[in-house]
Amino acid sequence: MSLPSVDNLRCFLAAARHLNFRRAAADVALTPAAFGQRIRQLEDQLDDRLFDRTTRSVALTDAGHALLPAARDAVAAAARCADAVRGEDVTHPDVVIGTRFELGLSWLTPAVADLHRTHPTWRIELYFGSGPDIIQQLLSGAIDAIITSAPLARTDLEHEVLHPEHYRLVGAPSLIAERPLDHPSHAGAHVLLDVDPTLPLARYLTSVAPPMPFADMRTCGTGGAVRQLTLTGVGVAVLPEYMIRDDLAAGTLVHLLPDIEPLSDTFRLIWRATPGDRRALHELARVLRDRPLQ
Repeated sequence: MSLPSVDNLRCFLAAARHLNFRRAAADVALTPAAFGQRIRQLEDQLDDRLFDRTTRSVALTDAGHALLPAARDAVAAAARCADAVRGEDVTHPDVVIGTRFELGLSWLTPAVADLHRTHPTWRIELYFGSGPDIIQQLLSGAIDAIITSAPLARTDLEHEVLHPEHYRLVGAPSLIAERPLDHPSHAGAHVLLDVDPTLPLARYLTSVAPPMPFADMRTCGTGGAVRQLTLTGVGVAVLPEYMIRDDLAAGTLVHLLPDIEPLSDTFRLIWRATPGDRRALHELARVLRDRPLQ
């Protein structure tokens, strides 16, 4: 049996991260046709299907989920081999990373736990806070880097893109059955739940939709709290896809106004542009990009 190539595994990780072959192909600088061929080669080598694909969606199969951690380990090991042959100093990040609570608990904490296993020389500490808090901690020098999708157009900061962030307007089925929201003008029958009045998630939808005069807006502090209250039918909300993917699949939340595509954003690893060796942060960004949002 031939062994999978590292390049094919990198393509697999990109596809698993984006769940969109066109975006994944761009991520690894291949044409969509060449990217699809890499995935087919890998599936042929492993004699199993890794993705279920339709014209509207891409999802990992059971075999794809099983391959994911081993593929991450293999690509990370190949990178360490390249460092050793080049004779360069292997990067050993020693950083404190800040992010919001829900992303930190659902995605960053498991990623760091894996890194302690696969990169035992790396030292990564975590700081959780609100959006404004983690930005202030970064600017003051209290922490080394943050992961956020908040807009920060500053010349004293540098960043690497980690993951695209897509949004959906959702509500509980029981609420929508009672008060349908199949046109923006029906928003007046609903309460809008959101994280923060100064930087609401709803802006990703309302910026591209006709006027939506919601009956009220209630802030909940974190995306996780917004999701919980939306599930119970307190109101409707614009939430990131990674947070509600399982809810939509299970039918405990429904996608509203599907013909209106909200604006998207990106999660970025951001750090201060100070003199010094940045290889550790770039290497950390590369590893985090290989872990799908959850």
